[in-house]
Amino acid sequence: MSERIFVAGATGAVGSVLVALLVEAGYTVYGSTRRTDRARALEAKGAHAVVVDVFDAAALDAALKRIAPWGVIHQLTDLPKDLDPKLMAEAVVRNARLRIEGTRNLVAAAQAAGARRLVAQSIAWVYAPGPRPFTEEMPLDRDPESPRRLNADAVASLERSVLGAQGMTGTVLRYGQLYGPGTSTAGPKGASPVHVEAAAWAAVLALLHRSGGIFNIAEDNAEVSSEKAKRELGWNATWRLPQGAAR
Repeated sequence: MSERIFVAGATGAVGSVLVALLVEAGYTVYGSTRRTDRARALEAKGAHAVVVDVFDAAALDAALKRIAPWGVIHQLTDLPKDLDPKLMAEAVVRNARLRIEGTRNLVAAAQAAGARRLVAQSIAWVYAPGPRPFTEEMPLDRDPESPRRLNADAVASLERSVLGAQGMTGTVLRYGQLYGPGTSTAGPKGASPVHVEAAAWAAVLALLHRSGGIFNIAEDNAEVSSEKAKRELGWNATWRLPQGAAR
């Protein structure tokens, strides 16, 4: 394939796996990081490293216009190592800003650069209380009294930005709780777990999905239904990196 793909957050848990999958599939991959010391690791995987901060709208716009990607994938998060409980309160606020302001900047830059596909990471554990399993059309928990209100509002903002982007097919992937290499836990944890490599595969499939939309991405469980992703994307929670692919 000759298409150029820009992966925002290419050194994160999902992003690092995704870069390997995209390079293996033959895409020309540009991966972003805020840290210059991580650029060499991206290049070792066969990607072009782009050192840019998503909050620097002008620099991000210039980078994407230079690259002119066909597809843009948003895998940005701002979370502490191993989800350290002592640091999570501040991290939730930072992550909310990233989902709101960072996503707006990324969508605007992608539009200005002429991208045709936009895929973004969201989460599958901020649904409003109700019948289970949760499906994509069910409301998010935006009750003013809910402890999840900040997360839910930030997710709603991210999803509006992505799905409302003009000129692009926008897809939102509501991931369950990630586990596996590069995450905070080796084995399944939480009500709706998903292996990080299966999560990355979902992003690859979403690039090729013509109609876009919202998809839950989690292993079969009573909490969240991923039937839509299996049916429309052809996704499978058991998928992992191909043998020989560099993580």
